[in-house]
Amino acid sequence: MNASAKTPKPSPGELIARLSALHPKRIDLGLERMHRLLERLGHPERKVAPVIHIAGTNGKGSTLAYLRAMLEGAGLSVHAYTSPYLVRPNECYRLGRAGGGVLVSDDELRAALELCERVNAGESATVFELKTAAAFHIFAQNPADVLLLEVGLGGRLDSTNVIDTPLASVIAPISMDHTEFLGDTLTAIAGEKAAIIKRAVPVICAEQAPEVMALIDAQARRMRAPLFAANEAWHVNVEHGRLVYQDDRGLMDLAAPRLFGRHQFYNAGLAIATLRAIDKFKIPHAAFEAGIINAEWPARMQRIASGLLLEWGPQGSEIWLDGGHNAEGGRVAAAALGDLEERVSRPLVVIAGMMAKKDAHGFLSNFAGLTRHIIAVPIPDQENAMPPDRLADAARSLGMRVEIASGIESALRALAQLAYEVPPRILITGSLYLAGHVLAINGTPPD
Repeated sequence: MNASAKTPKPSPGELIARLSALHPKRIDLGLERMHRLLERLGHPERKVAPVIHIAGTNGKGSTLAYLRAMLEGAGLSVHAYTSPYLVRPNECYRLGRAGGGVLVSDDELRAALELCERVNAGESATVFELKTAAAFHIFAQNPADVLLLEVGLGGRLDSTNVIDTPLASVIAPISMDHTEFLGDTLTAIAGEKAAIIKRAVPVICAEQAPEVMALIDAQARRMRAPLFAANEAWHVNVEHGRLVYQDDRGLMDLAAPRLFGRHQFYNAGLAIATLRAIDKFKIPHAAFEAGIINAEWPARMQRIASGLLLEWGPQGSEIWLDGGHNAEGGRVAAAALGDLEERVSRPLVVIAGMMAKKDAHGFLSNFAGLTRHIIAVPIPDQENAMPPDRLADAARSLGMRVEIASGIESALRALAQLAYEVPPRILITGSLYLAGHVLAINGTPPD
């Protein structure tokens, strides 16, 4: 071997794996470590483009996707920070460019993560804190018109909650999830998420359970933040398959979202309401329409249109992928499947894999009226994944016929051996980690 040969640089994924050793817990909510990191970096969070901050349990990623597409439709450059990634860490960092954004390059992401590692100097820090600090550094180095910032977990103690005065605080639907970190009641979880509300900053809120809405309203009043709540300040209806949005400034009749599922009409409505509540941007009607049509968000009722999965499964079958992993996520996926069934009837098979701390019974119960056929699979390379036999027990308790497969390929090949009169509709669901694995093996990672 040539002694002068250069040592290969670690990929961003390898670097993130190395940084995982800096803190014993994968998730440890708190802002002290984050403030220390940002101070050592020269406070990049104070130098980024104006921020729209987005919290919620379900729908915040789709809402961000609509916001990005609408803003880009108006000719603006838009940075976006999202989590988790599906296949590559680069997916979390989208840089605004004229004509549309691009994922951060390996070299730029590696340099930012290595800088964060250096300034952290071996002290305790979670991977998400280091990734978020790297995001602020990257975005501070690249000018843009706006930064869309998605909360990682909760809100109050999330690493993104270091922006003092965003343009808007957006709260997508809140439901039960991550109870081990956020509390075991809906109001406790809502309290954590409502803590992104900042003094005098507009709050745009999706439809919520009454007790959640009361808490958000009280927090907005406390912070003297104008509140624009669904069904009060703005309304969304589905009429003749189109999205009809109305607020005190008028009515807009818009195309249906390309993202599938009735819930996407309401996510798109939340994005519209946000941009109409912010005085900084003047978004023309055409940009709202373009955003609704062009928004993309992988693994959210995503139809698999190409790749190996179609070769493995029954010929002529439909394969859908959804990263839903809590009871509410299961509900909206099941509702979308119900809409598909009304259009074109097919037998439904659900291939599911979940993480160990998720409510498998609550999630799968949404599909009990749609299918009796569940295939439980493991999630590769996830030490905290739910064992398939435990997931199978949850399905059996709901009266479902359940099988266990060693993976996605074996599950699809087994289905291909069955004699279907009509090719089935197959949903792969239960975890974003599983969804990422599926997109990787299918050869269709997000770009």
